Amino acid sequence: MLKLAAIVVAALTGFATLVSLGVWQLHRLAWKRDLIERVDQRVHAPPVAAPGRAQWPQVDVANSEYLHVSVQGRFRHDLEAPVQAVTERGGGFWVFTPLETVDGYVVLINRGFVPPPLRDPATRPAGQIDAVTTVTGLLRISETGGAYLRDNDPAANRWFSRDVAAIAAARGLTDVAPYFIDADAGEGQASDTPIGGLTVIAFSNNHLQYALTWFGLALMTLGGAFLVLRHEWRWRKLPAS
Repeated sequence: MLKLAAIVVAALTGFATLVSLGVWQLHRLAWKRDLIERVDQRVHAPPVAAPGRAQWPQVDVANSEYLHVSVQGRFRHDLEAPVQAVTERGGGFWVFTPLETVDGYVVLINRGFVPPPLRDPATRPAGQIDAVTTVTGLLRISETGGAYLRDNDPAANRWFSRDVAAIAAARGLTDVAPYFIDADAGEGQASDTPIGGLTVIAFSNNHLQYALTWFGLALMTLGGAFLVLRHEWRWRKLPAS
């Protein structure tokens, strides 16, 4: 009987654990759907003023990522940084340019994509705006640490991640917003390059599949335990030889 009891306890423990994992995935599914809905609302909402100094401590993924914002200032084209990019238009670079805002602080603007032949700003003089301009776009959270197996190399001006703090330090910038802005298509440019509006907004959402997998495994655990118990019960009923 102890063996049968141990089988029952193990089966029930496994069943409860697997069901709890499935329920957790359902909670994650609800969270992810809410996140997608909130981001969709932010992206398509009219632009609001980009967060100023007083709001910087509150800027994070949960309440700020993909917020549609607007900021006014003058570009520092002499301090731009090319960040390696792979886009729907192929490989090339994001043009990251500091914007000295009319409020006195600096925000990095991802003005958009350029192919390798246009990496050098001297090849696209028409796009180097000198006047005070207004930029609208999506607020993005800084990326740190470089890319997979590729670290940023500020000394060589090689950038593999959109690391606000690292780019600011390399360019000697201070009073820099802790985020960057992906410029909308046609924003902050006087020619067709850099090409803005290429932000990819996609969230993996496999939580329902994971939940069904855990619930399926829970049922399989009960089924397996039932078969083992039935076998043990029948074996015990056999007449002793």
